[in-house]
Amino acid sequence: MRVDRLGDLGAAADVLRAVAAATARRGLAPPAALTGDWLGSTALIAPSLTTAPCDPGAVFSPGVERRSRGPVVGGGWLGYLSYPDPSGDGSGPRIPVAAGGWTDHLLRRDADGAWSYESLRDEPMPGWLVSALADETTGEAADAGWHIDWRAPDRGQHLAAVRDCLEAIAAGEVYQACVCTRFTGRLSGSSLEFFADAVAATAPARAAYLAGPWGAVASLSPELFLARHGDRLTSSPIKGTLPATANPAALRSSVKDVAENVMIVDLVRNDLSRVAAVGSVTVPELLAVRPAPGVWHLVSTVAARLKPGVDMPEVLDACFPPASVTGTPKLRARELLPSWEPHRRGIYCGTVGFASPLAGTELNVAIRTVEFDADGGAVLGVGGGITADSDPDDEWQECLHKAAATIGLAGQSRACSTA
Repeated sequence: MRVDRLGDLGAAADVLRAVAAATARRGLAPPAALTGDWLGSTALIAPSLTTAPCDPGAVFSPGVERRSRGPVVGGGWLGYLSYPDPSGDGSGPRIPVAAGGWTDHLLRRDADGAWSYESLRDEPMPGWLVSALADETTGEAADAGWHIDWRAPDRGQHLAAVRDCLEAIAAGEVYQACVCTRFTGRLSGSSLEFFADAVAATAPARAAYLAGPWGAVASLSPELFLARHGDRLTSSPIKGTLPATANPAALRSSVKDVAENVMIVDLVRNDLSRVAAVGSVTVPELLAVRPAPGVWHLVSTVAARLKPGVDMPEVLDACFPPASVTGTPKLRARELLPSWEPHRRGIYCGTVGFASPLAGTELNVAIRTVEFDADGGAVLGVGGGITADSDPDDEWQECLHKAAATIGLAGQSRACSTA
């Protein structure tokens, strides 16, 4: 294990740009990045990550766990797993169902803004990376630019889907379900530059980026799906949303939003209990109001202690897809959702994350996430939890509020019609 202190190299987006420019000049695989709040860090950058499609049952395997002194990440597996269910139109995946890659070294930015180079193999920083960081500190990193023309979802189709869900709730089929739609567009330029601009502008808590010949995933998520550190497992579901211009206190007084959150908390408790030691599932935080890009959210936290010998495939079998993007009861909601959603969700409502043999495993809920295919097609999923108190027009507006911070990035993306 090697840790070299590098000091203040600047913002994560700028360091990512500098490293990306260097990999492009040398014909290397592009970097991958996590920014926000990941494994005790504010940014993790894999300088050059070769990503490839992989078996969905083999994702987020950190290898042999080791103990480290202090907040060291060192390296690990970075990748994504798509939402598993089909859609009403029977379409196949736009990008691989799962993809990722292993890095044995990375750049890490701590809570104080100081960067380090960390290597699991005790190897020094590659010369090309030393040069790239020197270029960044002297302002020589290039800006490749990007542009996306977005097209809004079909409002009528989404309203009809919400009404169908309300009928299912009235009939006792489900108590709550997350009904989704999508914005579509086409990327000109660099998906990495889009991600760098987005995180600089909106500072999501659980942002992630990776790319390969198959396309790219740029996740601007605010939500923690799972964090595993030793035998401790934590999930922080988000349910309940208001625009950033609203009074956040209204969330706690909203019968609909509180009910939506509490139902999902119960579902997460049930999911975690499948792999937890008996009596260890707790709710250390309930109905906290927190800001996210463009909105306020209600956030709760569920924690558990894992039974001995439980590995990550077992945890994912019990908990994936995330409770907050399915419904209650979970199985019946998943059976009904494809009949209400005409398009495959893809990475949206799946998960992106990192598994480190030193620091543990953390996964986001892949909401506020743009999926880029190999031809530059862009998809941004949006949705919301429907309960008996939901109003279809309000649910449509919630989708627009959630998408606004992404599709409205200043100076880069043209506004689209939502009529």
